[in-house]
Amino acid sequence: MKKCHIAYLACTAALLGTGLGAAPPAPGHVVHLVQPGDSIQKAVDRAEPGDTVLLAAGTYHESVDVKTHGLTLRGMGRDTVLQPAAKTKTNPKSKSKSKSKSKTKKAVGACAAGGNGICVVGTKAHPVEDVTIASLTVSGFTKNGVYAMAADALTVRNVTAVKNGVWGIAQEASRHGEFRGNTARDNGDAGLFLANSVTQELGATDSEGTVVEHNRLEGNRIGVTVRRLRNLTLARNHLTGNCAAVFVVGDENKPKAGLVTVAENRIVRNNKSCPKTARLDALQGSGIVLTGAEDSLITRNVIEDNVGKSSLSGGIVLFKSFVGTTSDRNRISDNRLRGNSPADLVNTDTTGKGNTFVGNTCKASKPAGLC
Repeated sequence: MKKCHIAYLACTAALLGTGLGAAPPAPGHVVHLVQPGDSIQKAVDRAEPGDTVLLAAGTYHESVDVKTHGLTLRGMGRDTVLQPAAKTKTNPKSKSKSKSKSKTKKAVGACAAGGNGICVVGTKAHPVEDVTIASLTVSGFTKNGVYAMAADALTVRNVTAVKNGVWGIAQEASRHGEFRGNTARDNGDAGLFLANSVTQELGATDSEGTVVEHNRLEGNRIGVTVRRLRNLTLARNHLTGNCAAVFVVGDENKPKAGLVTVAENRIVRNNKSCPKTARLDALQGSGIVLTGAEDSLITRNVIEDNVGKSSLSGGIVLFKSFVGTTSDRNRISDNRLRGNSPADLVNTDTTGKGNTFVGNTCKASKPAGLC
């Protein structure tokens, strides 16, 4: 079977013509061009390690499972859109169980069956390595826009994740991730969700330098959630209009969550109201929340006008976890805060040890004296 629908040079020209500044593929690597109406999954399944699947602008109604190491799945910008496949309907006049011809029959893979848009899923023993998802929109999926499990060195870049039911872009049990230049808006839970596991009670795992940088996160329940991870950086992101902007979450398991750097982010007016859940109090007006985390650095952020009446409201909040785990040895320094309520700096974790507040510009704190 041919590996590309068009001549190699034409594929390369198409890629360069997107205006993305991408270099031509290395010798031996192939660009598989997909047009609206073609199957993305078939192109992905044909691709070999190092190949690029390039999606022309337009709307595609399908989910995609990526399991090939080194694959790049790239669109031509926000106008390349993945949405859920139309549901098939049974013809009531037919005595057989065949689907009505009024709808196009779609094969349902694991990604679609899980309600996700794009999935990069390996195993603990065999992670999927060096996959890139770039320059496209994922919208309207019942679960997650982009979801990765057991991925090593996943890059998600310039992806727009909008109105997905749970997470916009999510990664579990993975390491060395890069999430840059994405927009996650109006998703049901977190715009960006990074965790060790959501199905197992485990100690925090080492993300081995995962980076979340230059993303825009707005209108979600939580902008970014970092759950039971260590060794991760969130820097130079813009977060607004969420119920809460940043959550760094740990629990009673060992090792604790921590060694997270949250630096140079702009966190403004995260005042959307979200109701209480089984795991978390109602949310509104939370800038950065640390709960059950240790040895983290919160520095040089601009945090303004985050206002709410939740137990988690405030500019920067240290909060004893709901299972009673303290936050310890965190350094909150050189942040600029104003207009946050009930206060710019809030420390309700009074039994936490070694937490320091140094060099912050702010007016009000709870307890007094932190500014």
